[in-house]
Amino acid sequence: MRRRRGTPGPLPAALALLLAATAGCAAPSGAGHVSSRAGGTATAVAPAPPPPVVGHVATDDPVVFLTYDDGAERDPRFIDLVRERRLPVSMFLTDSVMGPGYGHFARLRAVGANLQNHTLDHPALPGLPLAAQRAQICGQQRKLAARFGVRPRLFRPPYGRYDTTTLRAAAECGIAAVVLWRVTLEPDGHLTYAHGPHRLRPGDIVSVPSGEAPPLTLAERTTRLLAELDERGLKVGRLEDHVGVTPSPSGA
Repeated sequence: MRRRRGTPGPLPAALALLLAATAGCAAPSGAGHVSSRAGGTATAVAPAPPPPVVGHVATDDPVVFLTYDDGAERDPRFIDLVRERRLPVSMFLTDSVMGPGYGHFARLRAVGANLQNHTLDHPALPGLPLAAQRAQICGQQRKLAARFGVRPRLFRPPYGRYDTTTLRAAAECGIAAVVLWRVTLEPDGHLTYAHGPHRLRPGDIVSVPSGEAPPLTLAERTTRLLAELDERGLKVGRLEDHVGVTPSPSGA
């Protein structure tokens, strides 16, 4: 339903409501808070570092990563495809778009899909104040936790646009990586490339945006892409195994 191309529309709700929404959006422990030592001495805690922005995964494995945006398309045959092919896809979900289809995404999660954050309402984030960006990102973290019992570590900004405030807000909301893409699977099933060679290569992140009345269903578009991956000797990898992973302690 929502495309990342073109000029983003206005905020879908009053900014005052977004700012109010941050009231229950507590930052993770250690994200710029002040702690107290024994004896009452206040000690400032450094804010969480900004998460990395990832548009391509450096890997020698012959894998690409399939990511689906918004949640507007609820194709039951796509659930069957994910189950039959055991596809570890990542769904970047927007609450105002995916609702009331929560059951569809619960079924997708049950067959192996991973649920990630794409904001509450899909606004263009650059230029918004920190409180408004936190409301969008932390608010969706809470929604996904309440609906599915998951707390995403990956975030995709609407339209692929972000600023330094976005990265700060993402860090304060517990996001480990901001995920962009190099390749787009268009509604008619063909691939477009943001930069680099016009062919799939290992480590590519493929974005599949929702389309309004697309000529091919989500299952049909994905099936075409899987056939091309087979021709190139590539497989679908699990993005969460490569991005936003907490490194093991030294010596572990």
